[in-house]
This record gives sequence, C-alpha cells and structure tokens, in this order.
Amino acid sequence: MRDLMKAGGPGLSPGNATKKVLVVEDEAELARLVELHLVDLGLGVVHTADGRRGLDLALQGDFDLVILDLMLPGLDGIEVCKGIRRSSRYTPVLMLTARSGEADRVLGLEVGADDYLTKPFSIRELVARVRAILRRVEALSSPVEESERIEAGPLELDLDSRRVRLDGAPVELTAKEFDLLAHFAGHPGKVYSRSQLLDLVWGYGYGGYEHTVNSHIHRLRSKIEQDPSAPRFIETVWGVGYRFREPASP
Repeated sequence: MRDLMKAGGPGLSPGNATKKVLVVEDEAELARLVELHLVDLGLGVVHTADGRRGLDLALQGDFDLVILDLMLPGLDGIEVCKGIRRSSRYTPVLMLTARSGEADRVLGLEVGADDYLTKPFSIRELVARVRAILRRVEALSSPVEESERIEAGPLELDLDSRRVRLDGAPVELTAKEFDLLAHFAGHPGKVYSRSQLLDLVWGYGYGGYEHTVNSHIHRLRSKIEQDPSAPRFIETVWGVGYRFREPASP
C-alpha cells in the first residue's frame, strides 16, 4: 500500500510547523477530495486505504489528527481507534462512518473517537470539524499557569493528564466527555444552551446537532452520577440547557 504525503501552506497558526493529518479511507475519490481540502488548509496529509497500515502509521508518526473511516480492509476503524488509544501519546480522531445508527456512533465515541461524521457529509462541515479539533488541541497544549486540576467535591479532574477520579476511584471517559466535563467544572453555576456547548466544546455550531450534546451528557451522567435521574453535578435547566452545580456554601 502506497502512502501519499502532500504538504500544504504554512499551517493553521502563523509561525507554526505544518500540522500533519493521517487520512485512513478506502474510498479513493472521497480520500482524494479530503486530501485536497486539507492541503488547502495548509496541512500535511498522509493517506492510506488499509486499516492495519493506518494503525502502524498512527503509532509511528507524529500526527496532529487522524481522520478514520469505520469500514476498512485489513482492520476496521473501531480496532484502529482502540489501538491508537492504547498509545501513551494522545492523537485526536475524527471518525467517518456510512452507518447512521446511533449505536455505531456511540461505539465510535466510546472507543475514543473525538468526533464523527456520517457519510455523505459536506466538505465545508469536514473542514469546520478539522479546524475545531486542531484549535482545541493547540489550546490544550499551550502553557498552563498553575491550575491544572479542578476539584468539585468528590470529583477531581487533572487537566494535564486528562484523568478523572470520583471518590478516589478512576472514571473512564471518552475524549469528548472529558472536554465537556472540564468545561462545565471550570465554569460552575453558568448555564449553557446546547448550541453554546457545540460552539465551545465541539468548536462548531451547526443547527440540528443538539442531539450530540444530549447523548454526551446522558453518557457522562451515567459515569459520574450516583443517580443520573437526580444529578448532583450536571443539572438540567429546563427550557435553557445545562449547568454544573456550584459548590455548597460552607
């Protein structure tokens, strides 16, 4: 399998080295279209159509993002994503799927994908997702002053290692669940609408994707709440959105 490397312009951030994206997609025309638009963004692109080769490249290369098809020859996207997440280095994953079922999307997110797009999708939306993910990763890699931990009663977040503990026990969260919880816990008491959360956490605000926020909050509550129907951390503000409960006054 031949791997294609195409370098674009100066990258999304002036002065930064060109960011590299690995595209693992076996539909040749779609892969070529994605490559062209990523190069137009100033990104370096490596493409392979084989899942096993894609995993090898992801583990060996220093990529800023992996765009990963779900259905692949050699090794499917779920197994590739699992392999990437077993690595000590965090690399964001945008999963592409021809399946529109909720179970498939949830499975992709549960194994560690940061985001997903269901085929057919618009290139404009793909570009928006790529920009959002790279901006978020760049912001997280920026120097943090002192506060790299958030404590909310029995809930502890380590922003540097992206680990969560509840009553001293580790909580396994997907990448986006962690981002969502960190945003909430960093702004206790502030109410956010679903569209605001899409903008702030996902980095895009397309109408019709509010269900993405709902499903993430539902799964997040199932992991951190003793009784998800009576949450003590993430509250529903009916008719508006959600907020992270402020700590009780001493």
